[in-house]
Amino acid sequence: MMRFLLLFSRQGRLRLQKWFTPMCEREKKKIVRDMTTMVLARPPRTCNFLQWKDLKIIYKRYASLYFCMGVENQENELLALEIIHRYVELLDQYFGNVCELDIIFNFEKAYFILDEFLMGGEVQETSKQTVNRCIEASDMLQEDDSSEWYEVELFG
Repeated sequence: MMRFLLLFSRQGRLRLQKWFTPMCEREKKKIVRDMTTMVLARPPRTCNFLQWKDLKIIYKRYASLYFCMGVENQENELLALEIIHRYVELLDQYFGNVCELDIIFNFEKAYFILDEFLMGGEVQETSKQTVNRCIEASDMLQEDDSSEWYEVELFG
């Protein structure tokens, strides 16, 4: 089972965090600090798997963002790497070549996509098409709600 998923920049700025097990804020901050320093200190052409305490840390760099996942020791590293890659593919399909600014300015959509894909530290839906349909349906609902609010504001 996954314990956490972190997205951070090359400068170590946290852009997105998802915790799948309950932890206190102090512990979360320590994990984020440890992960950013460990991953950013590694040379570019080294293995993407680390052992840290009782967890396996799997990370991958895409453009200026690092996607870092902590999983239990019995989990498959390659499967975790594939989950990271699938999440990046889903973000790419939605944003069209996702970048750090897309995550910063549309963090709620990045969390929504993640929640459609993962639930409770496990993969909820493997099909990119199904996840994309859910995202499109949500966008349509939001558009309908915003147009209703506009009509209420306009016509009082």
